[in-house]
Amino acid sequence: MTSLRAKLFNLYMKSIFKSKPIHLLPARVLRDGADAVAPNKTPKDIKLETVNGAVKGEWHRPAYEKTQRRILYLHGGGYVFGSPKSHRAATFALARETRADVFSLDYRMAPEHLFPAAVEDALSGYKWLIEGGADPEKLVIGGDSAGGGLTLALLLSIREQGLPMPAGAFLYSPWTDLMVTGESIHANENTDAMFKAEYIVEGAKRYLGDADASNPFASPLFGSFAEMPPILMFASNDEVLRDDSTRLHEALIKDGVSSELILKDGLIHVWPIFAGRFPEALEDIQRTARFVIERTA
Repeated sequence: MTSLRAKLFNLYMKSIFKSKPIHLLPARVLRDGADAVAPNKTPKDIKLETVNGAVKGEWHRPAYEKTQRRILYLHGGGYVFGSPKSHRAATFALARETRADVFSLDYRMAPEHLFPAAVEDALSGYKWLIEGGADPEKLVIGGDSAGGGLTLALLLSIREQGLPMPAGAFLYSPWTDLMVTGESIHANENTDAMFKAEYIVEGAKRYLGDADASNPFASPLFGSFAEMPPILMFASNDEVLRDDSTRLHEALIKDGVSSELILKDGLIHVWPIFAGRFPEALEDIQRTARFVIERTA
């Protein structure tokens, strides 16, 4: 049963997201709004380090132990907004629960930088970690929404370039189909607490520009998944992007990939990133942590 706190959070997010034409708001407005909800202070058990070189982002490390375990985290936000700062609640929690050093990548976004800039930056971030000494067998990639789709695009890029695969990947409500062909896009419009169908349709155009939406590096749902590492995926039965996960899960299984899909009722899109707001978020961060620890043991 969905907790009362989760139900109240759904109503709160609905009042924010569905009351405004999100797909028409300037990128800066969306980015400032997302960053405004970030934790104001770094917890005492987490060390934060900013990286501002050829690769940009933030390290979130457990403060009291050294570890070889790494997570490369790719934030969501429709490829237009979101940042390492906006997702600190999730990445702090992941660092704590996995006892891993989490690198939250600050990748280029639309409309200033259209597809495939985000994919290029994700690949550069992965190479940078490996060249810096990260062991692929101790490294897991994760992301939410657009960052979940970007995680899959990165896996396709890693395979294409013949680089060593990470130990696994986790996806929170991944956006995998920028052609927007899932039935849930319209069927779940009333039950989704955040998005209307037009947000997704127009959001895809905002990122793609003139690019082909069926390109697997933009819409990984249409790619081939042979040789991919195990994948853990979460999605809400109530969200418009549900079918981006259910169809992906089927495609992964068909291609021989170990895939676990966790579907839940009554929860918001990418609910695990809201760790600290309601119990289900932390519960599934902890479930993610068990997967990460198992894959990197």
